[in-house]
Amino acid sequence: MDSAAAQTRSPVGAERLAALSDGVFAIALTLLVLDLSLPPGLDSAEFRAELHRTLPNLGAYALSFAVIAQYWRGHRQLLAALPSLDERVTALTLLGLALTALLPFPTSLIAEYSAEPLAVAWYAGNVAAATAVHLALLLIIHREGPLPGAAPVRRLDVADLALSFVVFLLSVPLAFVSPGGALLFWLLLIPLKVTIGHFQRRAARPVPPDRGTP
Repeated sequence: MDSAAAQTRSPVGAERLAALSDGVFAIALTLLVLDLSLPPGLDSAEFRAELHRTLPNLGAYALSFAVIAQYWRGHRQLLAALPSLDERVTALTLLGLALTALLPFPTSLIAEYSAEPLAVAWYAGNVAAATAVHLALLLIIHREGPLPGAAPVRRLDVADLALSFVVFLLSVPLAFVSPGGALLFWLLLIPLKVTIGHFQRRAARPVPPDRGTP
């Protein structure tokens, strides 16, 4: 296939890749809720006790939903800005989808076995690997053709993913020392992402014209 034909077909390929990605993300998000259930026939005391035992599952669900939702939003933006579809982007996307589809399993592990080092390390490693894939996609697509938006915004996008990767990667060995400490270490992402989001909004604002300029 010559380059002209490849360029003609690349938008269609990007659309099909986006459709496949949407389907995988939707399935992964749906699978997260399978562990959220209560047995039937409970009396009031048993119901309250079972509901209390479900709280870790709800917390794990909320965490993984936020992680997958961030991947989905970022991936859609990347594919929309994709100048051409090549094997690197396709391979990285499929790898990212494989890691995303796997995430419901370690989510159930930390919901049920949050005191087990291997369960916490597995979850952290899964998220770190998926984040690394999305970061690689961002950098590759940016080199192929600059993404829309000001340079400071793009740098902050990279910083956002890089910080997520570092936090989850560092929590892998930390989990074998203190599983609870690794879980708390993830909370660092809240102020970090709030701060980055604040700077992203500021950087995205249009620069007002200089009133002193005629």
